[in-house]
Amino acid sequence: MRIGVTGAGWLGGTVGARWVKAGHEVLFSTRHPERLKNLPMELGANASIGTVADAAAFGPVVLIATPYEAVEGIGHDHRQALHGKIVLDATNSWPSDTLADETAKNGVGLTSARLLAGTRLVRAFSAVDATAVDASAAGGRERLAVPLAGDDREAIDVAVQLVRDAGCDPLVVGDLAAGRSFERHGPGFRANTALPKLRRLLQLPGSS
Repeated sequence: MRIGVTGAGWLGGTVGARWVKAGHEVLFSTRHPERLKNLPMELGANASIGTVADAAAFGPVVLIATPYEAVEGIGHDHRQALHGKIVLDATNSWPSDTLADETAKNGVGLTSARLLAGTRLVRAFSAVDATAVDASAAGGRERLAVPLAGDDREAIDVAVQLVRDAGCDPLVVGDLAAGRSFERHGPGFRANTALPKLRRLLQLPGSS
C-alpha cells in the first residue's frame, strides 16, 4: 500500500518506519523535508520524502501526525487531494489550541471530520506513545493495543490492518464520537497497555 505521512516526527516517523519494514511504500513529509534526507538511506527504497502536498497526493491512505493547529490548514489546502482517501488522524487537541473549545465540546474526532471534510476519517495512533509502538513491534514488551474510532467500516478495516502491520493490536472502540474515550483525559489516553487491560479501561464488551 502507498501511504503518505504528514508530520514525520516522533510518532509519524516511528509508525511510518514500521510500515516500510512491513512492505508498504511510505512518503514522509514535514514542513522541513530537508531534515528527513537520510530516511530513504536508512529505510530503503520503499521510503521517500516530500512536502505535505506530496504526502496528500501519494496514495489512498494518509496518516496525519501533526500538531492539532495544522489540521485545519491541511484540510483547507489539500482538500482535493485528500477527497475520498482514508485519513488516519493521530492528532491531539490541547487547551492552548485555537479549536480547543470545539474539541472540548464535540470531541477531536468530530472536529477533525469537519476540518477534513470529504475524507474517510479514522482516529488511530492518537492515544499511544511512539516508544511503546516501537517496543511492541520489536517484541520487547507485550503487544501494544491501539484504540481506533471511525464512521466508515471499510476505512476502519484498513486501519486495523495497518495497526497490525505496525506491530500492535487494534481495538475498535466505535464511531468517531466514541473516540472521546481515548482522547486527553479519557481512560484510554496514553494507557500504553495490552489489549485485555485496554478493554477493561474502556469498559468494552469482552472485558472482565
